[in-house]
Amino acid sequence: MTTPPNTPVPDPVVANPTYLADIRTYFRPEDVAHMAAKGIDLGTYDAVKRNALTIFAHTAPPNADMPPDAAGKWSANRSQTFKNWIVNGFPLGTSTPVTTPGGAAPARLRKNVITLTDAEFALLTTAFNGVMARSTTAPDGYFTLAGQHGLPKAWCLHHEPRFNPWHRVYLREFEDALRSVPGCQDVTLPYWDISTPLPDRLQHPPFDRYVLPADPGAMATPPVPDTFPYTTQRYSVADITANLERFGVLADIATSMTQSLWGASDINGYQKFSIQSHDSGHGSVGPTMGVQELSAFDPVFWFYHCNIDRLWLSWQTRNQATTLAGFRTTLAGGDVSWLTDPDLNPLPPFTATADQTIDTDIGYDQLDLPTHAETVMENLSGSIDAARTFSFRSADPVSVRVKGIDRLNIPGSFIISLLADGEPVAERFFFQPNNPRQCATCVKHGTVNIDFRLTREEVLDRALTVRIDVPGHSEEIGTAFPLAQAGNPTVNARLLVGEA
Repeated sequence: MTTPPNTPVPDPVVANPTYLADIRTYFRPEDVAHMAAKGIDLGTYDAVKRNALTIFAHTAPPNADMPPDAAGKWSANRSQTFKNWIVNGFPLGTSTPVTTPGGAAPARLRKNVITLTDAEFALLTTAFNGVMARSTTAPDGYFTLAGQHGLPKAWCLHHEPRFNPWHRVYLREFEDALRSVPGCQDVTLPYWDISTPLPDRLQHPPFDRYVLPADPGAMATPPVPDTFPYTTQRYSVADITANLERFGVLADIATSMTQSLWGASDINGYQKFSIQSHDSGHGSVGPTMGVQELSAFDPVFWFYHCNIDRLWLSWQTRNQATTLAGFRTTLAGGDVSWLTDPDLNPLPPFTATADQTIDTDIGYDQLDLPTHAETVMENLSGSIDAARTFSFRSADPVSVRVKGIDRLNIPGSFIISLLADGEPVAERFFFQPNNPRQCATCVKHGTVNIDFRLTREEVLDRALTVRIDVPGHSEEIGTAFPLAQAGNPTVNARLLVGEA
């Protein structure tokens, strides 16, 4: 039988394959599990690269002994593509983004708060009122739940790999509390898409403010003074919108969504820019949201963080990382112990562990996925292996990193500004407790970096300086914080490089 012309060849040979676009798809979950039992990891770039010759030998037809089942055997074309990847120097590449969601229908569907029907919003209001009416000692009461994030418990994990997983579990616990209010068993927590103004629905009771019924500082260990009485506060809608622009929140979100790698919270990848946008978003919304100890008491916190979880799920979907196996393929060069080590993957005070949060049964009515015309992903960094073929592209931004900030000496959340000829050209808000030395996570990650991505025109031929301001400083001494007391941070400016 003659093959019709222009018929696609199944499993075609790829002349210049990369790990993220091609090779990682060759290993099925059952293959990864089968070989993991034998001490060989097929689930990460570094391990596949390290074992590439052995993998090739065992999978090459016609005498392949792996995978053991006939259905999983590699074709000659696939084997040739894998060989090409080895010969070309194991290029990492970039993801081919998914543009449409797939998979089973979620068990819970969260919606944009502005799209809720009047009946749905009324039920949400009932649920919030019910949770807020519970006693300060009720484990499913608003005061207790908000107190897990800041005062008095301060369980939350920031600026480290478990940040997104911890908050994903936290949102579910709060949502479960809402659903425990009689008649509200089907309520789901909506999100506020911060690319749009703060909705009017969140500017009226019970969503506009919260009056603390007890002193969370007195319940903390050690006690924290001056936290009671307290009513949450927010900026005006116009000021929130202006602050989001000032602190580059939407720009950092956009950068995070184009990352091929999960990365590290203080170095690169999705995690870096996701957390950076999270911090600046907190500082944009209001005085309460900008204080780690009190932010979760502001009802807007839940809608804000629900959107952050939606963005993370959007990134997972784009990168084929909605399963643990798929997610691990985005950890090239990164730490995997927070997913695998029983001493490092807990999410206290919850029973769930970080690895259990990757594959979630919660969905959103709309994910932030690229259109077919916006499918370019990136994996840009300040350095690359000399064995790789690399390029500098004129359209790529200049990376300016304020490096080595000793956050432990800074009393509370702070603003880092990059000034050109004395005027701010970029600013970011860093979210932390008022006394970071009493925060175990802060101490573990005591030195931090802030990244700015700028056009060359914004920085060339201009006098650049750096400034740190602490909004909580007293009026007598001003908000400026001496750089010498912040560890004398340095400035690294560089062109970003990627594989050609």
